Amino acid sequence: MHWISRFYDAHWQVTAGQSISYREIVGNAFGLASALFGLRRSVWAWPVGIVGNVLLFTVFVGTAAGAEQATTPLYGQAARQVFFVVTSVYGWWRWRQSRHSGGGPAVHPRWASPGERLVLGAGAAVALVACFYVFRAVGAGFPVPWWYYLADSWIFVGSIAATYAMARGWVDFWLCWIAVDLVGVPELLHFRYYPSAVLYAVYAGFVIWGFLVWLRISRRERPQRRSVEPALGTA
Repeated sequence: MHWISRFYDAHWQVTAGQSISYREIVGNAFGLASALFGLRRSVWAWPVGIVGNVLLFTVFVGTAAGAEQATTPLYGQAARQVFFVVTSVYGWWRWRQSRHSGGGPAVHPRWASPGERLVLGAGAAVALVACFYVFRAVGAGFPVPWWYYLADSWIFVGSIAATYAMARGWVDFWLCWIAVDLVGVPELLHFRYYPSAVLYAVYAGFVIWGFLVWLRISRRERPQRRSVEPALGTA
């Protein structure tokens, strides 16, 4: 359709040599809306986030293919949108199952167990090393320093770990996002992805707030879960 084509090509001209795709702005807006729904433990966090992922994928993959403005192609940023969609489908299914089986909120936050943290941390460490070498091989010959591939790998792996932890309802997922933001904001500013950098900066404050909210919920609902368990065992 004509309006889709116009939206796809539309850019906001910031300066004579710098423009921003409307898709990047709108995609990040959907990302922020998804985070707000997640804070409220609403299933809508997942479908809204998927829309944002699709829009941002077209932005980052376009730069990697040379179709967008000539900025540094962030391969990890593009690839993680695909994994976001896959993980979001899983989270959407899991939260819907939880809401339909127990009623009320779609998820009851809790801390990950030591074993769950060990598995997630070990998997993330292996994935980080693997992504570093893969991204560096894909971008061989591109004039960027080695830390670019490490930062992109960190953002990629950390984002997937955070999304998976959110799907499981772990309070830890907010801490994963903080680790991603600490690297993501400087990287995006350095390579002039300004809307995404601003969103990451907003996330930094929002994530701290979300962490405190989920932490309070996990403490408040924990006694309720313990009081229910004996009743279920004697039924």
